[in-house]
Amino acid sequence: MFDVAVILVNYNSGTLTADCIQSVIEKTNPSIRYQIIVADNCSRYDEYLAMKESCEALGFENLQIVRSRVNTGFGGGNMFAVQYANAKYLAFINNDTVFKNDCLGIILQTMQNNSSIGIAGAQAFDGTDKFMVSLDHFASPVREIIGRVGLEKTNSKEYPDRRRTYETPLRVNYVPGSFMFLRAEDFYAVGGFDNNLFLYYEETDLCKRLRKIGRDAYLVPTAEYVHYHGASTKKSIVIKKELKISLLYIMRKHYGISGYFSVHIFLIIKYFFSGLLKPKHFPLFLFLLRGAPLTESLKQKQVVAEK
Repeated sequence: MFDVAVILVNYNSGTLTADCIQSVIEKTNPSIRYQIIVADNCSRYDEYLAMKESCEALGFENLQIVRSRVNTGFGGGNMFAVQYANAKYLAFINNDTVFKNDCLGIILQTMQNNSSIGIAGAQAFDGTDKFMVSLDHFASPVREIIGRVGLEKTNSKEYPDRRRTYETPLRVNYVPGSFMFLRAEDFYAVGGFDNNLFLYYEETDLCKRLRKIGRDAYLVPTAEYVHYHGASTKKSIVIKKELKISLLYIMRKHYGISGYFSVHIFLIIKYFFSGLLKPKHFPLFLFLLRGAPLTESLKQKQVVAEK
């Protein structure tokens, strides 16, 4: 059994995946026994072959590349890959990241020394080496209505300042999905990622379920990585709709009918007025007014590839 299983999901971004893997190999302490699993989420077949070739050319012995013939989204892709894991710890890492230091070793040692840490994230920097927010507060009706700053001002202990830099491990609500490190037994105990979410809010959902079994999320700021944020997913009206679909699903799942309807109505009002000022927001208002139908989710538009 390995110490850590590093899991990446690739979708038509093989160069990013190869660069990420190379940084893991270069930065990770050789004393750590780890495997790398890449789940190709139904990329174009030529893109998949090119990714496979460039990753295998790195010469890492414990690399496994598996391909899904259906794009199952972020959570689904990771759930597909985790079936090939044989490790005590799991590290789910976006393929548009590169390590700045020995992230695996630093977090592994931190978690081994502190059993109260259930899931950990590292400190992110953008492509220009500038600080990036690397913790967040659970999506909730209160957060949607009064905002993150409102939460931080009313209860700074539960909701620490997202924009501050920290030097020691900090208990947070959840860590970004670009880097999540946790014990395999805990991940399996809560059922892993929720496959109903195609994109977005997977990490808040996972961390909420982990907290229910006494496993809190922590930021470990001494572990550092670069995140080329959005490099593998471009913003569009389709993506913005997917965000709202996932958000409303989280509201219904964790806060019930009242939470769902309060956020849904709030969003309808919000995008009606913002649509008057910014016409590009009006399609979102109409989408929400129609109930943010699941038929418009990217999950419902995937097809099975021939190979």
